[in-house]
Amino acid sequence: MVSHVFSQLLLVWSLISDLHVGMRHYESKESSWKNQNLYFVPLALDARLRRLDLSNNFIRQLHTLALPYLEQLDLSSNQLDFISEDAFQNLARLEILNLSRNTLNNNIGSNTKALRSMSTLKTLDISMNGLSDDMVEQYLRNKPSLNHLKMTGNTLKGLSHKMFKESKSLRSIAIDSNVISVIEQGTFEPLRQLEMLNLAKNNLAHICDFKLHQVKYLNLSRNSIEFFVTHEDEQLYRLEILDLSHNRLLYFPIVPKMNHLKYLNLQNNMVGALYSEPIMVSQANGLYSELIRERIVKKNNLHANWRLMPLVYIDLSYNHFKSFPLETLSLLSSLETLNFSHNCLQSIIWNIRNNESEQPRKLFFTTLKHLDMQSNGLVYISPLFLNALTQVETLNLQDNSIQPCDTMSHLVISHSTQPMDHNRSCVDFDLLKTLKHLNLKDNHIKMLYPNTFQKTSLISLNLAKNSHMVMKTGALEGVQNTLESLIISDINMRSSDLSLPCMPVLTELNISNNHLDLLPRSLTCSPLRELDIRNNNFVSLNHCLILDLSIHLNVIYISGNIFNCCDSKWLTILHPHILPNINETLCFMGDRNILMTGYLNKTSADCLARPKEIYAGQMIIIVLFVSVILTVLVIFTRKVWCKDKLFIE
Repeated sequence: MVSHVFSQLLLVWSLISDLHVGMRHYESKESSWKNQNLYFVPLALDARLRRLDLSNNFIRQLHTLALPYLEQLDLSSNQLDFISEDAFQNLARLEILNLSRNTLNNNIGSNTKALRSMSTLKTLDISMNGLSDDMVEQYLRNKPSLNHLKMTGNTLKGLSHKMFKESKSLRSIAIDSNVISVIEQGTFEPLRQLEMLNLAKNNLAHICDFKLHQVKYLNLSRNSIEFFVTHEDEQLYRLEILDLSHNRLLYFPIVPKMNHLKYLNLQNNMVGALYSEPIMVSQANGLYSELIRERIVKKNNLHANWRLMPLVYIDLSYNHFKSFPLETLSLLSSLETLNFSHNCLQSIIWNIRNNESEQPRKLFFTTLKHLDMQSNGLVYISPLFLNALTQVETLNLQDNSIQPCDTMSHLVISHSTQPMDHNRSCVDFDLLKTLKHLNLKDNHIKMLYPNTFQKTSLISLNLAKNSHMVMKTGALEGVQNTLESLIISDINMRSSDLSLPCMPVLTELNISNNHLDLLPRSLTCSPLRELDIRNNNFVSLNHCLILDLSIHLNVIYISGNIFNCCDSKWLTILHPHILPNINETLCFMGDRNILMTGYLNKTSADCLARPKEIYAGQMIIIVLFVSVILTVLVIFTRKVWCKDKLFIE
């Protein structure tokens, strides 16, 4: 009885297992005919197909498809211009349809009727089909389930309130790379589930009153927008990411009062081009009052709204700032990352309004951790500004004209609101106690004084391309116990100029593009994992030093030096994978005028044999030379003796 029950259970289990395998096979059923030079849809397709890829072919017409289980269909990049009215009638489960890169602007009547039958469609891509506004309206008829719509690269000029009236379930819309200049009021507002809206690369000139409370991501980049203004109200906006980059903005945007905005992209605009910060803020508020038809500017709407923004990231790079907008940016109480690179600053002065007691106000950037000031032409940074960066960890000052201060001197840096003489001014990095990553590449630094960074917490330091920099002994004292990455390439430095302290946590060192021929012995203290000595004057490397470094070393770059092929004992210590460019490295053997590539990693057998050959050859030459000299002397002696004898007789 038990065995019978057990056999029945086994049978049931077997059937269930077979059914499960069959279902797995069914679920993964798909067919790809991509790039097959097809002119027609293949006949006799498996009716159980769930995914069908016919992209990148030459299909021009689409007729009835008998695929009742099909869920995804890709017909992108064909020459499709005709779809029969009943083409999709048997595709009851189709949810994702890609018709991009075709010519659906032809045969509009038949094509739109075909798509009208697809009421269950969730994702539709009709990008790059030469579609106008009216055509799109027809293609979007009867799409109540549509969640994701992509219409990139068509010829839409304007968006009307009728366009999406039958597609109110939309969550994301991409209408980038069209020629839209007009958006009617009520176009997007009824789409209560809309979260992502991409209107990049169009012809929009301004946003007078942003009212999309439901949108989380809004991309308006690469238009011609001059201002962005939101009517002040008490409604909560869900906006988290706003991209206004590559426009013509002259002012900071006036964003919704109640918002969730965390990421704001304003790069490549004209903010700061015409005015100082106070005038720019006043102009923005005046514009706001004009647009909402207020006769008198009642308050600072720009600052009032910015004060409430939970912004963590703002990109202001590639604008036209000549002064740093201290007051506006200090309002951002959650700001962690600020990109202010590629502007027109020469100095950062503490030029803020005094309080009622005529004392300088104290402003702090209490959450700012990452500040990028690259390529501004900076010469002077006020100590008051540095003191305000209470939590900064990363500071990028590449491509400026910053000179570090001599902290050991008795010169007092002025803490006034006016800058010092720019020819003699310097930056005191000791004020940045939380600083971990500092980039001073290409700043024309002349002198790096002792203890320059002693009160910081530096983990990485980039001093590259300061071609005339003198690095004083003790320049890195104070950070030798925290520094993990050091770049001092392109300094025109010789070995006698390089003095490094013992750095017990240094794992990356770049001393490439100098004139070095010796590695500092102090490197034995460091657990180096990466060492770059390219393009120097090394002929050999210290065997004992390399032996110590090899414990931790993962990679060492050595090309651009000319090593001695026969003085490579240090090479035997290193595994070949640690030397990725050894085959590009030159070496010489005997005569320095004869250079060889790819020989340095060969065995030293040739070098061991060659000296013996050279020694034997030299001995033969010496013996022959001595023999010739002796012969000449003998002959000469005999002649002299014979002459003397004749003379005596």
